[in-house]
Amino acid sequence: MNIATPPFFARNTLPNATAAGTPLAPDCHGMNFFDIDRSLQDLLPLYLPDDLREHMLPHFRRLGEIAGGRLDELARLADRHGPVLHSRDAFGRDEDWIEFHPAYREMERIGFGDFGIHAMSRRPGVLGWNGTPVTAKYILQYLFVQSEFALMCPISATDTSAFLIGKYGDEAVRRRFLPGMTSQDMGDICMGAQFMTEKTGGSDVGGIELAARLEDGPGGPEWRLYGDKWFCSCADADVALLLARPEGAVAGTAGLGLFALPKHRDDGSRNSYRIVRLKDKMGTRSMASGEIVFDGAVAYPLGEVGPGRNNGLKQMLDQVNLSRLSHGVRAAAMMRRCLNEALVAAHGRVAFGGIVADKPLMRRQLLKLMVPTEQALSMALFTADRLERSEAGDEQAAALVRLLTPLLKFRTGRDNVAVATGAMEARGGNGYIETFVNARLVRDAHLGVLWEGTSNINALDIIGRAVGRSGAQKVLGGTLTALLDEADGLPGQLKGALGHAAGRAIALAEEVAETGDEPRMRQASDALYHAASAVVMAHEGARIAAAGGGRRRLLLAQMVLDHRLSPQDPLAPRGDDPEVVAALLEAA
Repeated sequence: MNIATPPFFARNTLPNATAAGTPLAPDCHGMNFFDIDRSLQDLLPLYLPDDLREHMLPHFRRLGEIAGGRLDELARLADRHGPVLHSRDAFGRDEDWIEFHPAYREMERIGFGDFGIHAMSRRPGVLGWNGTPVTAKYILQYLFVQSEFALMCPISATDTSAFLIGKYGDEAVRRRFLPGMTSQDMGDICMGAQFMTEKTGGSDVGGIELAARLEDGPGGPEWRLYGDKWFCSCADADVALLLARPEGAVAGTAGLGLFALPKHRDDGSRNSYRIVRLKDKMGTRSMASGEIVFDGAVAYPLGEVGPGRNNGLKQMLDQVNLSRLSHGVRAAAMMRRCLNEALVAAHGRVAFGGIVADKPLMRRQLLKLMVPTEQALSMALFTADRLERSEAGDEQAAALVRLLTPLLKFRTGRDNVAVATGAMEARGGNGYIETFVNARLVRDAHLGVLWEGTSNINALDIIGRAVGRSGAQKVLGGTLTALLDEADGLPGQLKGALGHAAGRAIALAEEVAETGDEPRMRQASDALYHAASAVVMAHEGARIAAAGGGRRRLLLAQMVLDHRLSPQDPLAPRGDDPEVVAALLEAA
């Protein structure tokens, strides 16, 4: 199917702010976030088979319309009216519960009920497709998050928790939880979470102190949890996965077991834990994060647990890979919304005798927002595609995913902060006001550098483990070489420069890993990300051009090469070819 949508930023398609009675620049509310995303439309044929793409197009377009309209309205409401913790019920019993604004509940129905994003790659039949399309799921996440970032945490946590329970739980545990975790019926759904962080064990997971004891229960021995967790997102989840230390287990990560904690016991009574308070967060205000104290809460082990038999951290790392990919997709989505807002504001505002988007400095600023946004989209789709191959049994893809997921999370989380800030600046003072979306985007963007590991933790994982221990950079190098070889029509000079840059980036990563040069691990991670994204975009661009599309993605690959992988003299004159800038901005 040919999706030929005219560039929505062309001036004759923009709302006329002055005619509407105000000189203020318009925003993106009311637009279809799929229809206006030419980059995503161009890339769909590269990452989805024809039959799946044709089937999913109406769903993508429908979610794009909802994201630009109703979901955007709900997200603004839920951000202003956050969750409220009620510690006791009306009769004074310690049955704590969390009250959510109706806007949040409606967003849940859209994400969980209508589109089944949490279940799409866990069971067939979601949205009428008789399969489990991994990449299509992340495209839905990408569209959804352009309006609502916070709710994607419980959606993704339900998805990844179901994966771990399906992989490591025994038959009884799977039967107890999986039907609800993959349901789209809002009356039966079982939402998931992961409670990991403690005061003593944040990034240093080995410091976890939550104790698991095997005690007598009504039906025989059962595991019960004692202690607390310091930061529990989706605090009201129906089932939460957590790491705990079985009594008698060794200290450090080797003594941790993985458990599934239900909100209610088999008899329907509330499990023995309390939500002590909700976090007063800078961002993701619509979603409840809290502190939880466990006082004999019943939990179910995933796999064998006990002294000398714990493998919880290794099991949980499967979830971390999936969650980091989801975070990269979320960052890509937020950057797209930021870029769209900046473009609309710049084209819709007249100042100093002309349209702001025509001003040279603004054009340069818009380009600085565009390049990392496009990198993130390409890397997110490429990683999702490799994950899908990995889940189908491709061992090379699995080795590549081990490196790509922390790499994606590492760089996109940081780029998202810069892009959100730049988009706020593009709107000017109104971008700082909470009635516009920019302020919330800035607040939410900062969480991306914290969840699933800070930038330092991810850099250590990328270079110290994925490169230093697993040798995943060799698979990456072979993959990038193959992509360049397959890119028919790629200009020889660009192809050679990209191959050289990729080789240097991989050599740097190997050197830093071998020497244990920790201060350079972030530099090496940056190099790997920029080299990989430039090659991926060049490969995509060559395929799009060969199919009769434009050369825009090739120009973006050149931009990454010039500005992220080539030497820069800070005192030398700088400036990109005006024709290249015009080609990129006018086709946005």
